Amino acid sequence: FFVFIILVLSLWLIPWFYHFMTAQPIRNPFTLYSCIIDDFACLDYSENKGVQYKDRNGHLYSDRQFDSILPFFYYHQLASDGRLPDSLNGIKLTPQKIGLTNFIFRQSASDINKTVPHLYPLLEAMSGRVDLQMPGDVFRLSDRIEFIDMATNTILEKKSEIFTQAMKKKDFRFPVRCIGGNPTVKKEYDEGYFLTDSDHRLFHLKQLRGRPYFRPIPLPKGIEITHIFVKEYPNRKFYALLTDQENNLWALSNPDYQLYPLPIGKYDPRQDDIQIIGDLFNWTVSIDKKDGEHIFALDATDYSLVDTLTYPQQSSMASKIGYYFFPAELSFTSYDCLLYTSPSPRDTE
Repeated sequence: FFVFIILVLSLWLIPWFYHFMTAQPIRNPFTLYSCIIDDFACLDYSENKGVQYKDRNGHLYSDRQFDSILPFFYYHQLASDGRLPDSLNGIKLTPQKIGLTNFIFRQSASDINKTVPHLYPLLEAMSGRVDLQMPGDVFRLSDRIEFIDMATNTILEKKSEIFTQAMKKKDFRFPVRCIGGNPTVKKEYDEGYFLTDSDHRLFHLKQLRGRPYFRPIPLPKGIEITHIFVKEYPNRKFYALLTDQENNLWALSNPDYQLYPLPIGKYDPRQDDIQIIGDLFNWTVSIDKKDGEHIFALDATDYSLVDTLTYPQQSSMASKIGYYFFPAELSFTSYDCLLYTSPSPRDTE
């Protein structure tokens, strides 16, 4: 028994300690798609050459030139210098308009693979006040929706019954399979939560003047939503990003609730990190996978694919040597704890 325990610990701790001691940072160039040169623009750094501004073909730019080919990302600098274009592609530009349409979305696998309490604050979306406020209660989901007063730790039966009946009237079937929201007051408005029922149907839940707003959202046939990422951006172009059972990524548009597939291949939130930097014309989607960083440029209007770029995974010499020293390794990684995801019906039985 003790030999077995020692063997298991050795397969886990010795390779982990070696990789920890020999780990070296590997930096890929910061890359965005430029609507000016119709290509990817890269900010690269090395100890030998320092900071370099270039495009995919290796053409070098000065820092001022680099600002100009990425006018949406560096619009503050261009506006300060008086170099911001009056218009692009026939669309008039102002710093206010650019700031309204710009957004950054980040999601890491470490955020997904952690235990979170299944208690959710439901903000008031129509309070009549400029600033959002955190409520004094939270809700949990089981065979119904229950609101709990945080000061007294008691169930608010009347509110729970009102919201439960509103959900059942729309044929929502408990328990919840997946739920996503953005419970913070550091935003301009609140869209509540999006959730799927036991039949994998998608719904939108929020609170308007103390009353439930609940509506079903049609899904394409065969689609089962597995993760929901809600971000209330100022441009209000889309409600959320969602993944399905095949690891496809979708954008849920606002206000018509249409699902648009994003042509970026497979994205597994439990293993991959993703970053999306969007502007008026393009989205630059970067996905970190085990085999490298995959970058996609999408048209911001119809989400069509514009261009792609890949930085293959680089391995240090110490990592290559480690593979020969440790042909077998043991790691403890669980994908069972999902961000804002309730237990499946099988888990609750």
